[in-house]
Amino acid sequence: MNLQPPASYPREINVVGPITPACERVQQMLFKPFDLAKWITLGFCAWLAGLGESGGGGSYGYNGDNHGGNQAGQPLEQFRHFYHAAGDYMTANLVWIVPLAIFLVLAGVALWVLVLWLSSRGKFMFLHCVALDKAEVEVPWRQFAGAANRLLRFRVVLGLIAMGIMLPLLGLAAIVILRMVLRGEADAAGVVTALALGLAFVFLALVLTVIRKFMVDFVVPIMFLRGGGCWAAWREFYALLSANVANFALYILFQIVLTMAIGIIVLLAILATCCIAGCLLLLPFLGTVLLLPVLVFKRAYPLYYLAQYGPQYDVFPVPPALPSLPVQPPVAG
Repeated sequence: MNLQPPASYPREINVVGPITPACERVQQMLFKPFDLAKWITLGFCAWLAGLGESGGGGSYGYNGDNHGGNQAGQPLEQFRHFYHAAGDYMTANLVWIVPLAIFLVLAGVALWVLVLWLSSRGKFMFLHCVALDKAEVEVPWRQFAGAANRLLRFRVVLGLIAMGIMLPLLGLAAIVILRMVLRGEADAAGVVTALALGLAFVFLALVLTVIRKFMVDFVVPIMFLRGGGCWAAWREFYALLSANVANFALYILFQIVLTMAIGIIVLLAILATCCIAGCLLLLPFLGTVLLLPVLVFKRAYPLYYLAQYGPQYDVFPVPPALPSLPVQPPVAG
C-alpha cells in the first residue's frame, strides 16, 4: 500500500472537509461511467459488510374483535394466569425443554459467529473496493482473510463481554418489573431500580455503539494499511484518539448530523416515489444496491477524515506522477 502523502494535507482537522472528496468518490466510482455490473459487485461487498447490522422492523396490527369484552378489561389477570400456566407447563416438561433450549442457544451462537465472519470479510472487501475504486470479490476475499479472522476474534470477544454485562441487566430489570406486575402495584424501590437498570443498559449500549463506530471507521482501515492484528490497530488508534479527544468527539456528533441528513434524504425519496422505493429497500440485496451511493459515501467519508492525520493514515493510493519531459537545450542562433 502506497503511503506517500497527497499534494497537501489540511493543517487543521475538521469534519466538514471530507464531505466533498467523499461525494466525488461516489461520483467517480458509480457514475463515471455508470456500470451495472460494477454496482452489483460493489453492492454484494457492501451487503456482506453490513450483514447482521441492519434490522428490519415489522408492523403488528390489532387482532381483536367485539367478543370477550370482560376479558379484554382484565389484562393484568390474563397475564397472571398466562404466567402461572406457562410456569406449570415448563416445570412439567423440563425433560425436553432444557435440551431444546440448549440446542437453540448453541444454534443461535453458531449463526451469530457465521454472520460475524461473513461481515468481517465484507468490511475489508468493501473497504478495498472504495479505496482502490475497484469492483472485486475474489481478490480481497483471499487477500484479507487473515485480517478478517483477527477482526472476527475481536468482535466475538466484544460481543460476549457485551452479552455478559447487558443480558443480566435486562434480566434483573425484567424480574423487578415482573414482581411489581404480579403484585398488582408499583413501589418506589422497584421503579427506581428498574429505571437505574434501564439507564445503565442504555449507557452501555451507547458505549458499545461508539466502540463499534470507531472499529469500523478507523480500526479496520488501520488494519487494512498495516496488515497487522486488530489489537495492534486498536492500540495505534487509541494513541491517536488520546491525542485528539475533542476532534473525535466532534466527529461522533457530526456523524449523528450526517445520519439524520441522510435519513431525511432517503425518506424524501421514498415519499417522492409513493413508497415504491421504501418497498424495494426492504429487499435485502436489492435494497443495498439501491442505497449504494449512500453506502459508498459512508465508507469514504471516515477514510478521508482519517487521512487528515497524516499520510500514514491515507488508504487512497497516490496517482503516479506524470513523467517529466526532458529539457531541450536552446538552439544556437
